[in-house]
Amino acid sequence: MQLSVAAGTDVGRIRAGNEDSLYADADQERGLFIVADGMGGHAAGEVASEMAVQIVSRELSGVRDLTREDIGPRMAAALKEANRAIYERTIQEADKQGMGTTASCLMMGYGRWFIGHIGDSRVYLLRDGVFRQLTKDHSYVQEQVDAGFLTPEQARYHPYSNVITRCVGANAAVEADVHSGELQAGDVYLVASDGLTGMVEDPQLKKILETRQTPGRMVDAMITEANRRGGLDNITAIVVQVVKVTGVATGEMAAVLPPG
Repeated sequence: MQLSVAAGTDVGRIRAGNEDSLYADADQERGLFIVADGMGGHAAGEVASEMAVQIVSRELSGVRDLTREDIGPRMAAALKEANRAIYERTIQEADKQGMGTTASCLMMGYGRWFIGHIGDSRVYLLRDGVFRQLTKDHSYVQEQVDAGFLTPEQARYHPYSNVITRCVGANAAVEADVHSGELQAGDVYLVASDGLTGMVEDPQLKKILETRQTPGRMVDAMITEANRRGGLDNITAIVVQVVKVTGVATGEMAAVLPPG
């Protein structure tokens, strides 16, 4: 497998600080990409998102063979460990009460991808001209859409569109959504915080990804567009292009991470 990867984060035009955190790493065995969007104020959101990224990446650092049957459970366990650590800190430190974070994790290798997800950050896939969201938001408006009370368009502009129903660190226990699938050469994956997806609609994101520029240029274009439309929140994006997928048996894997 050969990957081309870029990641970027921006404070936006309104917020004083950046409470988003990201992790992007690819080597000769697998790629791991995480976006976390913290909440809590007084720098607590930044702490929560940093903790989530550090803990999940650490817990999954030893995961190499993605053909194993326990990959999904291990990803869920990593998110639960992050939840436990953040929740305990909210109990121990008064100024951290109420902090939490979203976490969307994408891991790929050996012809497969796995996603672990809590909150309303998102993972998308562009394949053969079709752009689709691989995760489902854990949010009030998504629940209303699922129940038939709101249309997706109404949900996008609803005053409670930023209210999430599940996050890392808010409660003693949390369940993660876990998904898996097969990689294809030509795939383009996007992992993003809602500071991007709340500002830039899916058709525009698709249009940027279809330009087939370098991932760095795509990330820059997305951040620029989100800021042009108001930049109301912190903006974070990771773009992963799958250049080549090789057979599992050969073990041929390489990663290319160009700057920017």
